Amino acid sequence: MQEYATLRAFVAVARTGSVSRAAEQLHLTQPAISLKLKQLQSNLGLTLFSRRPQGLALTPDGHALLPAAEKALASALSFEQTAGTLHSTLRGKLSIGTIVDPEFLRLGAFLSRLMARAPQLETELHHGMSGSVLNRIEQGDLDVGFYLAPPAQGPGKGHETLAWRELTHFDYHVIAPAGWENRLIDTRWEHLATLPWIVTPQDSAHHRLLKQALAPSGAVPNRVAQVDQEACMLDLVRAGVGLSLARDALAMTERQESGLAVAENIRLPCALSFIWRHESTNESTVNAALSTLDEVWPHRLG
Repeated sequence: MQEYATLRAFVAVARTGSVSRAAEQLHLTQPAISLKLKQLQSNLGLTLFSRRPQGLALTPDGHALLPAAEKALASALSFEQTAGTLHSTLRGKLSIGTIVDPEFLRLGAFLSRLMARAPQLETELHHGMSGSVLNRIEQGDLDVGFYLAPPAQGPGKGHETLAWRELTHFDYHVIAPAGWENRLIDTRWEHLATLPWIVTPQDSAHHRLLKQALAPSGAVPNRVAQVDQEACMLDLVRAGVGLSLARDALAMTERQESGLAVAENIRLPCALSFIWRHESTNESTVNAALSTLDEVWPHRLG
């Protein structure tokens, strides 16, 4: 900006008292500095310097204008720095597939830190079941998402286009209505399958875990209801409709607060993972999500 170059010449000469030292400081020639001063004084209609044996000295008008010139240069520098940061500011939209409840995912902490890292980034949340989140990421409808599967399995075979990180391990338990403790004494799966079950759609982790647990015995659950939300499933168990699976923290809380029965010595290991497409690994929005993930889940498993 030419006008600021003229102000820089004025301030440099005012501070050094010398055209030659100002030229050296600004990496310009002495004639260039002299020309800028002449143009500035002509435009303002003011005499800013007087000649002394030691060099140039500010006139009273020059002294009066110096603070304003320095302030204008500081503002110009701030303007240029702000403009520069805009080139490196992360923009765009990140669509995130969520599952189960936000507290379990540490979703609040994740989004808060992501917004602090990239305040211009717009996030869009889509809640669903693990399988639907996986499918939508594969199809490109979602950028990243949370996923549940047995430990070390990740998205599994047939989903090689997806990358994944395990965040934590936990167990699912078999829960039943209050007063059903005697029905849970026999914990063989072929017996448990004969009891009334509240099942979930194929896209859910519940469905996959239960199917895997029943596979060795060849048993099929006695389905009495199907739900696609964890809260609805818990309500039906509390109402005495039948059995279901629940995460360990939920199972223990429901046993204590609602008196639900929990089958002893049955644990279905599961892992919470974060998934995305391999081809998007180097995208800035996905990179920001992965870096934030490391902060929120510092002891992730892989």
